[in-house]
Amino acid sequence: MNNDKFSYTYSAPTQEERREIEDIRRTYMPEAEHKDSLARLRALHARAKRPALIAGLTLGIAGVLAFGLGMSMTLVWEMFAGGIAVAAAGLAAAAAARPVYGALFRRGKEKYGAEILRLTDELLGEKNTDE
Repeated sequence: MNNDKFSYTYSAPTQEERREIEDIRRTYMPEAEHKDSLARLRALHARAKRPALIAGLTLGIAGVLAFGLGMSMTLVWEMFAGGIAVAAAGLAAAAAARPVYGALFRRGKEKYGAEILRLTDELLGEKNTDE
């Protein structure tokens, strides 16, 4: 009687182990390979939106502060003409914050929009019908 037996044991990593292995692997990959499409998409979206957000917030906050200064000049320090002028300038700056944000965001969309759309199509597995 021949006693030759074959034994095989297979064990695959769990999803959590696989994720940890991929994270460690990504740490040691060259930087060019490390950036995947989703990370590039996030970076482009931030690059399109961030300048508009910073400009809009800065203009809005500065306008509100100037408006408050003008109101203080008028009500507390009794500098009526100067206070009204500063408050009006602050109000105009605060009112311009939203249009400035919109204009800068449109510029960012024009600059990065095509690449963002290409990456989203790639990530969603859709093909561009225009090409």
